[in-house]
Amino acid sequence: MPVSCAAWGCTNCYTKENRSRGMTFHRLPKKLEMREQWVAAIRREGISRCKHWVLCSNHFKPEDFDRTGQTVRIRDGVIPSVFDFPPHLKNIVSKRAARPSRKDTSEKSELPTLNTVSESPTEGEQSLAKPCSQETTSETTEMNTDHSYALSPSLKDLKAKLSNALGRVESLEREMRNMKDRERRAKRNFICLLRDLKGKKIKVSKISRA
Repeated sequence: MPVSCAAWGCTNCYTKENRSRGMTFHRLPKKLEMREQWVAAIRREGISRCKHWVLCSNHFKPEDFDRTGQTVRIRDGVIPSVFDFPPHLKNIVSKRAARPSRKDTSEKSELPTLNTVSESPTEGEQSLAKPCSQETTSETTEMNTDHSYALSPSLKDLKAKLSNALGRVESLEREMRNMKDRERRAKRNFICLLRDLKGKKIKVSKISRA
């Protein structure tokens, strides 16, 4: 089962077909502060502990991407912002925005609590929240765990790059051997030239004495 996008209601999966259409998939950030901001933007409970959650490129704006390299990356500090939330999630967000400050909360904590609102996921959220173990598939071997959040090229591409690098190393080694051969020849020629000059000096000195 392919790794699927963690966004609410999104069914995009990390497949060759989607990647061939230009869709990219990006891991949640490793830095805790940025990761929590992503989790808050996604509005899904319990995903911060999973290592294999990803977001597809449909949840980012065009200016959020860095396409200068071979791998499409998310720019530093970018938070996903393109989502299609159901009404009950939008209401949750508005309630969270209206929550009192910590100071107000501490002052009111002395008063008896009349009602306790449970913030556990609704039935719809539970149906979409997959166990972390189900996210580990054969296609995750193609993912890179670097800081860029972007999934790496396929194993075939990596093998091609490795082959090119080895070919470059071999070419440089040949050039080095050729340079050493030229250096040895130059030394031999220099020694021969010195011998010739010494021989000519001896002959000249003998002639001048005569």
